[in-house]
Amino acid sequence: MRQFEQAQQQLTGALSRLMAVSERYPDLKSNQNFLTLQSQLEGTENRIAVARRDYITAVERYNTEIRTFPGRLWHTILYSDMALRESFEATTENADQAPQVEFE
Repeated sequence: MRQFEQAQQQLTGALSRLMAVSERYPDLKSNQNFLTLQSQLEGTENRIAVARRDYITAVERYNTEIRTFPGRLWHTILYSDMALRESFEATTENADQAPQVEFE
């Protein structure tokens, strides 16, 4: 989870630098590759949100299963070495919001 969070912070930093470059070179806006990049950024943000939601759902389902009957029984007998899993919690402020990138 820490690696995932660090990767998100690196992505935010890279987007900030990209914004600075786009401000210095206004002709980038008309470039088709730049428009494609904007589309890919939106897709990446969506995939991150979906993956985070799926992970949280899977952890909740797993933790519920090993706490309730009959999952608790199976856990005690066969899988006692498997502990409860922690859900994803962002440690930085505004981590649930995508970085603001403006291409003017």
